[in-house]
Amino acid sequence: QLQLVESGGGLVQPGGSLRLSCAASSFTLDNYAIAWFRQAPGKEREGISCINRSGGGTDYADSVKGRFTISRDNAKKTVYLQMNSLKPEDTAVYFCAGRLIVCTSLRDSGRYGGWGQGTQVTVSS
Repeated sequence: QLQLVESGGGLVQPGGSLRLSCAASSFTLDNYAIAWFRQAPGKEREGISCINRSGGGTDYADSVKGRFTISRDNAKKTVYLQMNSLKPEDTAVYFCAGRLIVCTSLRDSGRYGGWGQGTQVTVSS
């Protein structure tokens, strides 16, 4: 069963950068599309990016397009989320989750599984 572990969060100033990692604890990631979600206090979970199992297809929410980049290294069983030009509104707990083969709508978090504990990202001066 797919189980994922997020890392790389922290405190960063507005305009700064962070790179999050999503690692598979046991299973290979080769057959899974992996998505990143985030949830801020008092807000609904938001899907922000997804990458197909091959890495050839990606999707981004409008709120992060042009600032965030998703990538994967299947040999390391890890998916990355490079976050640049961070804003205070990016503050949230970030989660990754997976599903077989291809991404589905980022609005449909119920179709993803293997959720980790999340990693906190705080953007503040």
